[in-house]
Amino acid sequence: MRIIKKDLRHNMISLSLENIDDLWVLYNVLEPGDLVTSKTSREIKVEQGRPSSERVAMTLTIEVTGVEFDASLNRLRIHGVIRECPEEYGIKGSYHTIAAAPGTSMNIRKERWRAHHLERLESAVRSREPIIVVSLDSESACIALILSFKVEVKVEIRPRLPGKMDVEARASAEKKFLRELAESLARVIESEPRVKRIAIVGPGFLKQHFKDLLDKEFPNVALRVSAVKGGSSGGIAGVYEALRSGALEKLLRDSRIAEEVSVVEKLLGRIASERGDFAYGLDQVAEDASSGAVEMLLITDSLLRSFELKDRVEQVIRDVEEKGGKVMILSTEHEGGEKLSSLGGIAALLRYERHRWG
Repeated sequence: MRIIKKDLRHNMISLSLENIDDLWVLYNVLEPGDLVTSKTSREIKVEQGRPSSERVAMTLTIEVTGVEFDASLNRLRIHGVIRECPEEYGIKGSYHTIAAAPGTSMNIRKERWRAHHLERLESAVRSREPIIVVSLDSESACIALILSFKVEVKVEIRPRLPGKMDVEARASAEKKFLRELAESLARVIESEPRVKRIAIVGPGFLKQHFKDLLDKEFPNVALRVSAVKGGSSGGIAGVYEALRSGALEKLLRDSRIAEEVSVVEKLLGRIASERGDFAYGLDQVAEDASSGAVEMLLITDSLLRSFELKDRVEQVIRDVEEKGGKVMILSTEHEGGEKLSSLGGIAALLRYERHRWG
């Protein structure tokens, strides 16, 4: 994402979207009532002997009523009511949808930009390219694309390796398995040109055998390998283990998803130890927020968009920000967000021990 202009005195930010991660960020920043100005097109009725219409390019400002995110099409559909438009078309007050995609520029005006909105935009500006994590052991392998908001599994393979006593057959099957995995990785790289870095993780020597194969037969892929790290399992479980454990800390230093997974693990650690410096569930967190006890508020994106709880959630956010706490909105498209959802979609790390648990 690129910020073109920021004028918080007038609650206005102009920005340019660069990739699918930016669409996700905007999906979580836009709210009903915001004003969005962007180039778009619309069917306009014209008279040419008989009634007809043509699609006309124009710049419109709409008041947002809803937002839809479609990751499969790399599109964000922003629905709203036209508030500013070329006068000659007579469409003010009509409904319109702006289709935003990588490359789209727009101006956003809010009644108030909250700290967590600005933090999301600043994080998107800093974000690096996505990375690929290949996690493998003798029972499963996974190639996963790590985006800022989700772990996208691109390939899963379950090899059938003979027992270790059958040395020759096992070696042959292992070679076939690693080649299949390497060919799959090469295809993923070809379809994801933004990826410049690959991490290989897993237990035992298999990961190094895989790296050796890449060096020998897939040199263009091998050049992107930035880390080979140990782990206790392969497959998707190994991917999340690498995100949680900090094994890829340097590689994922600017990754939003790594930060979200890490903070949820910190919360779960406090829950397991029955310390009194955490809370979860809307009622308890709201009470702690109003007292100024919340150091960091964690909310899932799905709860943030809940129509029924909107007013209560916004009040909690206001209380936390006004008392100097931080707010983190977590995607439910990855393991960390799913775990937070199981706790009611909202939790808090507190400044001090406030509760008795257990």
